[in-house]
Amino acid sequence: MFRHVADLYPDAPVYTSLFDARATGDIVAAERVRTSSLQRLPGATRYFRYLAPLYPAAFERFDLSSYDVVVSTTTAWAKGVRFRPDAVHACYIHTVSRFAFAYDAYVGGFGIGTLARPIVRRLVAWDREAAKRPTAFIANSRNVASRVRAFYDRDAYVVHCPVDVDRFTVGDGGGDYALVVSRLLPYKRVELAIAGCALAGVPLRIVGAGPAEAALRAAARGTNTEFLGALSDGELRTAMAGARVAILPGEEDYGLVPLEANAAGRPVIAYGAGGALETIVAGETGEFFAEPTAASLAGALVAFEPSRYDPHALRAHAERFGPAPFKRRFAAIVDAIASGARPESDPLE
Repeated sequence: MFRHVADLYPDAPVYTSLFDARATGDIVAAERVRTSSLQRLPGATRYFRYLAPLYPAAFERFDLSSYDVVVSTTTAWAKGVRFRPDAVHACYIHTVSRFAFAYDAYVGGFGIGTLARPIVRRLVAWDREAAKRPTAFIANSRNVASRVRAFYDRDAYVVHCPVDVDRFTVGDGGGDYALVVSRLLPYKRVELAIAGCALAGVPLRIVGAGPAEAALRAAARGTNTEFLGALSDGELRTAMAGARVAILPGEEDYGLVPLEANAAGRPVIAYGAGGALETIVAGETGEFFAEPTAASLAGALVAFEPSRYDPHALRAHAERFGPAPFKRRFAAIVDAIASGARPESDPLE
């Protein structure tokens, strides 16, 4: 997603707390990047999760005084940047900061639990104040726009996050396995996919890495589950094209994986909540399971019939969320915000 925002403004520098060219690949040219003082800390890019108390100051210290328009993309920190009073800041927000509304599910997964609560309380206070600063919010889904209104008392325009359809090729699902593609974090509910697939007798492959991996491997003992780790684009393309079905087991802010699966011609089974309700058409591009339980997911898997889904129709659905329509919509809204005009559509009603 960030690549497409950066492409819209090719001459603009990119400000970020930390930068690791090995991890970002060709998303943005290194010469465009301006990092914070955190970049100089030993091991910062490896232990970035533990630097949370330092991010607010890092972003506030960026000198953006020479810019008339600031465009940020963020889940937490970048909305707090400071800019000239006569400038504008359009903030593309992917969620309300998870430490603010889902502490136990998010922070607890890093092994710091209640020890971090005093620090998190201070971050929550900063977060609410920082949310007052952007000139306007643009949310990646109606779900997130509703959350922005509920937690920050701000309206947000909606531009659905783009899916890089060209990364995927249409497959036939010949691998006869279910696939989860996810960071391995507690709130992603990957353990639900493990248990649900075991109940349904469906082989499961998991793509991704993260701090919850050890616990998930323990939960998967005795089941037909394979952990594939982090894959290259080519490896992911093959895994996605060969999947019988992709599974989205948790409630997502937006949920890009269903669209990536559709771009590969594969249907999806997702928990029926959150952003997935905006990207999956039940009976056409996938199915929902109603309760966040292994039994509910297993029931959906048993009833699922992949042959009813046309791979090319799934691909066409994903293309509606492709980079080109995203760029047109996003650029139009930012231009309107910058000029003081009203964008074509009102904020979420």
